[in-house]
Amino acid sequence: MASYSVLLLEDEKPTRQRLVHVIEKTPHLSLFAEASTCAEAKIALARGKPDILVADINLPDGCGIAIIRHALDQYSDMEAMVITVCGDEKNVVDALEAGATGYLLKNQALDDIGDAIFALMRGETAISPKVARFLLKRFKKKTTPKQDREALARSHNDDVEFSLTVREHEVLSLISKGYRYNEIADSLGVSINTIRAHIRNIYKKLSVGSRSEAVFEATKMGILTL
Repeated sequence: MASYSVLLLEDEKPTRQRLVHVIEKTPHLSLFAEASTCAEAKIALARGKPDILVADINLPDGCGIAIIRHALDQYSDMEAMVITVCGDEKNVVDALEAGATGYLLKNQALDDIGDAIFALMRGETAISPKVARFLLKRFKKKTTPKQDREALARSHNDDVEFSLTVREHEVLSLISKGYRYNEIADSLGVSINTIRAHIRNIYKKLSVGSRSEAVFEATKMGILTL
């Protein structure tokens, strides 16, 4: 089994110590660094790339979502997860749009952080049930009668599927299986910048802002079958 390194960004000392303890006692996980501020997290990221960033949102000198965006700009193939007390719509959507593929609420997940990390590294999602229910409600269409909504959805789905190129279909399929950008590039024999360009086009055509949203939308539209 592969081993993974974790950068932990959490300002509350008792919570940070508890998470460090869980990470360090979990086989195949190691602590890359622990940080209590955005500045400390940036210093750690400048030293090298962890496999996953686990970040709180409200920090003394900024927002953990900004650090997720900064980290993924620097290392596009790493994973990022939010662990927070904030389960409101804005923070959830902002985090997913920044590239987070996990969103856990502290009151449900402190002792399960190891399992959540392994889930992300397998290409799965790690989202607290309360947040998952919110996301399902958010994506549910409520503005048109059922028959009209279904007709519009079929038309839109056909248009989007037709507009995706063969290569974009391949990239989307690999994303859904949990492949990282560099692994997709190696698999298809192209550069990682080419993969980034394909993914930007996929996001635009699906009207989404993150990998998890792309897989969700493509599955809902019938473009992907998981």
